[in-house]
Amino acid sequence: MIDEDAVILANPLTCELGEGPVWDPVRQLVLWVDIRRGVIFSGRLDAHGRISYVEHVPFAGTVGAVAVAEDGSWIVADAHTLILHPVAGSARELARVVPADRSGRTNDGKPDPGGRFLIGTLSLDGDSDREVLLRLEQDGTLTTIDDDLTLSNGLAWSPDGSILYSVDTLRRVVFARSYDAATGATGERRTIIEVDDGFPDGMCSDADGHLWIAMWGLGEVRRYTPEGAHERTIRVPAPHVSSVAFAGPDLDTLVITTATQDLREEQLAAHPLSGKLFTVRPGVRGLPVPLWSGVAETLKENA
Repeated sequence: MIDEDAVILANPLTCELGEGPVWDPVRQLVLWVDIRRGVIFSGRLDAHGRISYVEHVPFAGTVGAVAVAEDGSWIVADAHTLILHPVAGSARELARVVPADRSGRTNDGKPDPGGRFLIGTLSLDGDSDREVLLRLEQDGTLTTIDDDLTLSNGLAWSPDGSILYSVDTLRRVVFARSYDAATGATGERRTIIEVDDGFPDGMCSDADGHLWIAMWGLGEVRRYTPEGAHERTIRVPAPHVSSVAFAGPDLDTLVITTATQDLREEQLAAHPLSGKLFTVRPGVRGLPVPLWSGVAETLKENA
């Protein structure tokens, strides 16, 4: 099934590398980032799918991802580290993700069903097969989940939290593995989706357990069954579709980020809405993204 004209332009801002949309249930806002410009945006979603600008928060260097904590603070993945950006007070570094001797940056990240934060990396010095997917534990340590990725990207969990899905973009695959939300234990990794056109990028789950995947280079968002069968495509008027997330009080609106990065002048002329934010109501609801629960432990440790 293909939805030809379902998406609407949600916001007039243009991002060089729009990414990481997040529904902030604490403030009832949509958050998204422009990775290359190092900015976190927030906007208010209305009943028609438009997202009105509220504010932007700049950071030094790139910003790979943002997530909301239980007290409303943010955990932010800047170029190389994870930062606690509190509701009040000064920001503080939580953990170093990219070693000082490596040319790379953080990429996509998301809290797991137990409230920990997962974050991946991307190489800046050419193709790599040693990118990592890490997890920030409640005690501030980092656990390596994968260390052989080409480009760690979208993350999602099954409705009961027992399966972790993760994207390795340059391999054009989506992995699945068992996941214990209580302990963080993971099972053997297996490939459930492999594509030969475009590149899978950001990803989220819906309440039926299906995966919604942004397809970089194709101007598409695809829906896959939990077993990996492609069953629906939503077209987006921008080739580089980067990420997706369900938003709104009922989680019934799919927010779609796009990018101008890597588009030639003639491509930008042909696709003038590249870099914009879009929404669509696909007729299904999303899963609530867990809030990061590391704040109290981190504050206690640093008190």
